Amino acid sequence: MLSGEDLRQLIFSLLIFAVFLVLAFLFRLFLKKIARKFAQKTAIGLDDVIISALKKPVTTLIVLAGLYLAIPPLPLEETLSSYLSKGLSVALSLMGIYIVVALANALNRWYADVVCQRKEPGITGQVLRLARLVTIAAALVAAVLVILGTFDIVLTPVTDWLAEHGWRIALVVGISLVIVLVAGRFIPPLVAASLARHPGESKEEVRKRANTLSGVLVSFVQIVALLAATFTVLSELKIDITSILAGAGVAGIAIGFGAQSLIRDYLGGLFILLEDQYHVGDVVKIAGIGGLVEEINLRRTVLRDLDGIVHVVPNGEIRVSSNYTKEWSRVNLNISVAYGENLDRVIAVINLVGKELADDPQWKPLILKAPQVLRVDDLGASGIDIKILGDTIPIRQWDVMGELRKRLKDTFDKEGIEIPWPHTKVYFGNSPPPTG
Repeated sequence: MLSGEDLRQLIFSLLIFAVFLVLAFLFRLFLKKIARKFAQKTAIGLDDVIISALKKPVTTLIVLAGLYLAIPPLPLEETLSSYLSKGLSVALSLMGIYIVVALANALNRWYADVVCQRKEPGITGQVLRLARLVTIAAALVAAVLVILGTFDIVLTPVTDWLAEHGWRIALVVGISLVIVLVAGRFIPPLVAASLARHPGESKEEVRKRANTLSGVLVSFVQIVALLAATFTVLSELKIDITSILAGAGVAGIAIGFGAQSLIRDYLGGLFILLEDQYHVGDVVKIAGIGGLVEEINLRRTVLRDLDGIVHVVPNGEIRVSSNYTKEWSRVNLNISVAYGENLDRVIAVINLVGKELADDPQWKPLILKAPQVLRVDDLGASGIDIKILGDTIPIRQWDVMGELRKRLKDTFDKEGIEIPWPHTKVYFGNSPPPTG
């Protein structure tokens, strides 16, 4: 049976907990209103990401805080009260760590999806994934330290070491991460702004050249930053990096003799970039393989052909590179007509179809020079071949040629112009004598 004093303490504890429940409810309520207000003013979605990450855990944190403050006034045994307080203290600390991790991961995903627009330059994607793993590992370490410290387990050596070296390591890792993200965010627009446009070079060509160069430059800056951070952290851990560097130098010399092809690949990639041979998005033929360039770095070029097959070509294997889409592309096809057709009439019809195609609003933006007859190209076995040439914007020549063939077929049918097929005449000896 509770005494009057115990009953007052119980009611006081319940009131404290009820107040925090109300605060948690009000927090969620006003957070939604704040979210709607900010969503109307911003378009980047960062506020939505932060609010979404914090809404549930902060609400839980408020409820746990209410429980923590409601425990001491309760009429409980001192030992039980102490264990409950310590348990709730651990829960509060773990929830705080969870909030930090949730916010960091939400910002990580927002940066990859919105800022990079899912096209993460250089090694930004790998670094972001590594940052998520490091955040989780740091959170687990912090959680273990909190639990051990709460239950009075001696952690002086660990805490002393963290006080002396931990903040330095965290600062170095943080700075390197900032450099990686800043490089991935700002180097591409800086490269695009600094590139000079060559005479006759289209905006699309400049964009592809900027993407290729910025990808290589971003990777270089990010790798240097990570290497510097790695050696700094090793130094803080009292690991002798001199011997590591010396060993790496010796290993580098040994590997250099056995990796001449790898060095050749890197030199080849360097000249490809410096000479502006092709970019990401071009259609090329290299090392006997044709396809769309999906990725270039100093070591290899990645192509995807029309069958969807991805080919990885070491740059050292490239002797001749043929770029089908540099600055502009060409319509180049032969049309065959029967020997009985009037060539002047056929040429006039082809030129008219080419001009109509170039004037069509749907196709005009793609065509730089209307497809026209160049010459009679060949007197073939079954018909006369007529060569047609025209110029298009990069990579659209195949679309234009397909539409031109379709229109020529329809027009030839209407005009009665014959498109030949193979003919064969068979003789069986001499002609029979006339009968009379």
